[in-house]
Amino acid sequence: MSSPDRVIVEADGGARGNPGPAAYGTLLRDADSGRVIAERAEAIGTATNNVAEYRGLLAGLELAREHTPDAAVEVRMDSKLVIEQMAGRWKIRHPDMRSISIAASRVLPADVTWTWVPRERNKAADALVNAALDEAMGKRTHTPSRRVEPDVDDPRRHRNPMVGWRTEESGPSTTLILLRHGATDNTVAKRFCGSGGADPGLNDLGREQAFRAAGWLQRRGGVDVVVSSPLRRTRETAAVAAEALALPVTLDDGLAEVAFGAWDGLTFDDVRDRYPTDLETWLSSPDAAPTGGESYRSVHRRVLAVKARLMLAHPGRTILVVSHVTPIKMLTRDCLDAPMHVIHRIQLAPASFTTITWWADGISALQQLSYVPESLRVAYDDVQV
Repeated sequence: MSSPDRVIVEADGGARGNPGPAAYGTLLRDADSGRVIAERAEAIGTATNNVAEYRGLLAGLELAREHTPDAAVEVRMDSKLVIEQMAGRWKIRHPDMRSISIAASRVLPADVTWTWVPRERNKAADALVNAALDEAMGKRTHTPSRRVEPDVDDPRRHRNPMVGWRTEESGPSTTLILLRHGATDNTVAKRFCGSGGADPGLNDLGREQAFRAAGWLQRRGGVDVVVSSPLRRTRETAAVAAEALALPVTLDDGLAEVAFGAWDGLTFDDVRDRYPTDLETWLSSPDAAPTGGESYRSVHRRVLAVKARLMLAHPGRTILVVSHVTPIKMLTRDCLDAPMHVIHRIQLAPASFTTITWWADGISALQQLSYVPESLRVAYDDVQV
């Protein structure tokens, strides 16, 4: 049987008492046929409702990763708290929930949708919870308490969208300093160069740019974390910065450049001459992709998954993200809540900095776009793309 393209994770958790004996239940369902692919339920000892619900989410995402790793995932839960926090709209205060949410972020699929459903539409997962609790408690029948913990954020609280008027009540901010890699020979020649292609390293100009970018990061006071795309040119740029800052580098596949497929290594004029219809479609539709390549929609989904993982793992910190033109444009578009076509109107210089801050309540601010420090400008006389 072929693997489905879309699946649904239905998850729940409950405690008899809050805290009290607790369990979770989750199942993985084919979105088109409704067929249950896998299910899991477990009593977890004494815990709160919210912790049990997070455990259900984690188990459901693990099922999706095990059985349908390439499918788009819709998570359905009747916990407004879990859905809003994982979607990045509410902050996570409770340390137990924060640790489970970080574990969940590590198994997030590239394409995930968060959907709150009323309790009556989550009966299958709820039944698994009760069955696990009944078994653990000697078949005694009770209804799990659904009370919410008192320290949960009030969803009706006012969110101030004016970034210049942010206060401590807005929650901690997480800042991503997005550094485009230094120049390669393909950069200078303005050739399509994506995932799955030649994977060139930095040329002499690119290495000079990387060292100067590292110097600027040192002068601004450094960062807390360094994360990089796995492609060679970004790894080399990140290595220079990380050495200057005395930090390790973590690689994340979600930060890789878009795959250009058959266009890789060609110039824009080459593609226009050889694939005129495909190029026109690609420029007008975020769902179109070059032959053997990747759509902008797909890149957008995986990049937002990276953002969610970083914000959950490093709240309130400053993160250096070394990546490529397309992922950086996608994060900029997300910050501005702009339509997809705006990415064609953004120009990013090699080794330039784009800085974006996100607050826990979902508000974001673009602080820099394609910023080239003065000490770097001499390196840009030879290349502008």
